[in-house]
Amino acid sequence: MKLEQRLFGTTPDGTAVKIYTLANRQGMVAKITEYGAILTELWVPDRNGKPGDVVLGFDNLERYVKGHPFFGAIAGRVANRIAKGKFTLDGREYTLAVNNAPNHLHGGLKGFDKKVWHSRPLHGMENEVAVEFSYTSPDGEEGYPGTLNVKVVYTLTDDNELRIDYTATTDKPTIVNLTNHSYFNLAESGSILEHRLLLNAERYTAADETLIPTGEILSVKGTGLDFTEPRRIGERIADYLSFAKGYDHNFVLDSGGKSLARCARVQDPSSGRVMEVWTTEPGVQLYCGNHLDGSLTGVGGVVYKQHTGFCLETQHYPDSINHPSFPSVVLRPGQTFRSTTAYKFAAM
Repeated sequence: MKLEQRLFGTTPDGTAVKIYTLANRQGMVAKITEYGAILTELWVPDRNGKPGDVVLGFDNLERYVKGHPFFGAIAGRVANRIAKGKFTLDGREYTLAVNNAPNHLHGGLKGFDKKVWHSRPLHGMENEVAVEFSYTSPDGEEGYPGTLNVKVVYTLTDDNELRIDYTATTDKPTIVNLTNHSYFNLAESGSILEHRLLLNAERYTAADETLIPTGEILSVKGTGLDFTEPRRIGERIADYLSFAKGYDHNFVLDSGGKSLARCARVQDPSSGRVMEVWTTEPGVQLYCGNHLDGSLTGVGGVVYKQHTGFCLETQHYPDSINHPSFPSVVLRPGQTFRSTTAYKFAAM
């Protein structure tokens, strides 16, 4: 097992930013930077034992600072969308930035994905290496109430598992919904439409044309959203090209977020790589890089075109604060927000 750190670069205001390399004995390597607590690279062996990078990202800080579609970042204080950038908590209305018109998205204009997090390596563990990232979001940042203290721990195990553990506390009632926004491609490059996906979700949250839930929770049966048995991602994606240029849907997980449970399994026939996603969250957003257009080039010179990456964003449902029937995203003083998501890899 190996844990190394080095300087990744400096931000325009002169802040030094570190990047960590975590490696296990099986050939798996994860690279994570303090900027946005971003997972920049994830090298996983294929069926022949050859490692390849299975996430979309860059090998330099400057490219991240210029802007990107949340590659590998921690999204918060509230991931996903809040309708019209407004919510009411304990009788008081709060107004947030509308940065994905007409809605608020992934924490606002400068969410957690654009912050430089504090970091420290965690030692003394057997058969795993880990780094803790922490950030204190001040009261009123991006319009959210309360000072929020957030910790995110990335752990790489010798069983080819990358685990992300989230905790958060607040000094005032607030709302929290954290996720990692990695785009995966188990073939390393090219389209992900041949990947085979299974989702442990028999229902999804219906949404309007701006991707805000209507409040209805519908069955996936008989629709192109039915991944309860493994099927090609591209098999029925055409059904949704006019809706959101492809899949951009929140699925209601069968586990209900009551314990760490498998929510998804993805297999790439070409490389033999298999990824399972386990989570304590009640939902997962499937997004298939619908808006990638070939203008970004990542690690190894890979050009990111439409549908060259898929996201499985484990989280609470979009716009939950405005839907009392959805699982709550409210966090109060004295409580601790806790969430875990694990990505388990194999090859066949």
